[in-house]
Amino acid sequence: MADADVKNQLPDHYETDDKPRDECGVFGVFGDEEAANFTYLGLQALQHRGQEGAGIVCSDDGQLNVCRGVGLVADVFPQHKPHKLAQLKGDLAIGHVRYSTFGTSVLKNVQPIVRDYARGSMALGHNGNLTNAGALRDELEDMGAIFQSTTDTEVIIHLISRSRKTDFAEAIIDALKSVVGAYTVIATDGERIVAARDPHGFRPLWIGKRGNAYVFASETCALDIIDADHLREVEPGEVVIATREGLESIKPFEPVKPSPCIFEFVYVARPDSFIFGRSVDEVRKELGRNLARDHHVESDVVMAVPDSSNQVALGYSHEAGVPFEMGLIRNHYIGRTFIEPDQRIRDFGVKIKLNPSETAIRGKRIVLVDDSVVRGTTSRKIIKMLRHCGAKEIHFRISCPPIINSCHYGIDTPERDKLIASNMSVDEIAEHLGVDSLRFQNIESMVEATGYKMDDFCLACFNDQYPTKLPKDFVSRANARRHIDLSADVLEPAGRGA
Repeated sequence: MADADVKNQLPDHYETDDKPRDECGVFGVFGDEEAANFTYLGLQALQHRGQEGAGIVCSDDGQLNVCRGVGLVADVFPQHKPHKLAQLKGDLAIGHVRYSTFGTSVLKNVQPIVRDYARGSMALGHNGNLTNAGALRDELEDMGAIFQSTTDTEVIIHLISRSRKTDFAEAIIDALKSVVGAYTVIATDGERIVAARDPHGFRPLWIGKRGNAYVFASETCALDIIDADHLREVEPGEVVIATREGLESIKPFEPVKPSPCIFEFVYVARPDSFIFGRSVDEVRKELGRNLARDHHVESDVVMAVPDSSNQVALGYSHEAGVPFEMGLIRNHYIGRTFIEPDQRIRDFGVKIKLNPSETAIRGKRIVLVDDSVVRGTTSRKIIKMLRHCGAKEIHFRISCPPIINSCHYGIDTPERDKLIASNMSVDEIAEHLGVDSLRFQNIESMVEATGYKMDDFCLACFNDQYPTKLPKDFVSRANARRHIDLSADVLEPAGRGA
């Protein structure tokens, strides 16, 4: 298995990057000679789901070849080095974009993970978080397993390699029966693609078709970019196998009440996607309309903190009859590569990403709309910028309820004691941020905007009710893993997987 490395490193998460993040996005194509190129395009469309690493594995007559690296998709597969994609031949490919929840961004954590084992070679990419990964890892290490990364994904790899099932798909199912938590998995042995979604359905996964080829993607926007038809979503607890004979569907897991993550609608997914049977664009506009109905205030303009709040602000504007203005202009060319060399200039981090338009702000009573408040660090700096530009009043409206708990199912959020809403009341947060008023959307209105019911979602970050039982030491394990420093291990040698 050839492994082409990209020799660059991204910085650790810095203070101004104050948003929850989904860990990953997955993509796969079976049955098209342009599989690698289509996967590259699909990963570009899923870039918002992971900006710290990307990789593609392609099968050429059963031989797995991989190209992956740290950075954005365009960094890993730059236009001035077209050979990186050209070397990925074959009509089967899987791809992955990653955001690291624990530790720093290092190449050995970038996916898909490729390994040789007793029955051949396999590659696997995973979106989600396994709540029993720590315990499983301890058990596997006690049995002699050697781990090369800090990802939950490698736990699944070891479970597959140790399964007594000789069929690849059956070995994956056997492995997944041991894990608890959130996963969408896309894997290949060079002959087929196996896609699986956990029984709770925390994360989205779609099936599409382009000509005779089958396509798998975390969101429909990635199907759209290659003109693939939307077939359907992989159902919670379903395993779908793409082979030369077509698609096979298996439901091998004990059924449970699905509980998809509502934060996919609030923040993570692209607005032009459909997930969980709904248009993200329409849901976000309805969130804005609800805010206008429930928390109206006299104002001159409505502004969004771009980009995920744009649709919410439009919904608010239409419902309230108040003009929408692009008062904050986003620089889309920064990504996560900005390095702050000195603490003295750290406050400029927000301004590099967002710059205020003074003519839209000065003397105005502003309704400022955002999707969430996590630590409050970025929000406070944005409010300060608006005040500096002469805003007369600032009324902050948030499209979701206060985030009071960490997510343990694939959305990276700080420890509970670092969440501003778990330490302050709404009035205290308003005073801390420096706004004239602050209102959060309530849980009932947020769920109503989706067209579903309260018990149809995981709402744990808002109400502390987790759909799965968490191990007693899970929180302490998770917090410890967040601070693992792997910066000395930035590059791994090229060569065959272990």
